[in-house]
Amino acid sequence: MKKRNKIIYWIATIWLSLGMVSTGTVQIIRMKEEVEKMNILGYPSYFLTIIGIWKILGVIAILIPKSPLIKEWAYAGFFFLISGAIFTHIAVGDKAVEYFGPMLLLILIIMSWYFRPTDRRF
Repeated sequence: MKKRNKIIYWIATIWLSLGMVSTGTVQIIRMKEEVEKMNILGYPSYFLTIIGIWKILGVIAILIPKSPLIKEWAYAGFFFLISGAIFTHIAVGDKAVEYFGPMLLLILIIMSWYFRPTDRRF
């Protein structure tokens, strides 16, 4: 059982990290599509830089050994950020396909947090 949990943790964490780094990078460089999407959602474009930097820092926090308190904060930040994205898409009336990505990231956040090893818990 312990080996299975470790495998689930690392698969979820790697996919979560890849998703956060890729979307964070796109947000930091302010791709045209991302700026347009933020305007449609009603947020100022400078949020892209802030969110992108938080995502990259959160991935670093989750992947480094030790520092369980920092990991808890990173998981909480990811949860609030992504659940907020989902509710924003719902609030503006987007179709389900628009919040499929954030929904997948939310599932990965929960799985990575739930299955994290004992030495990574607070």
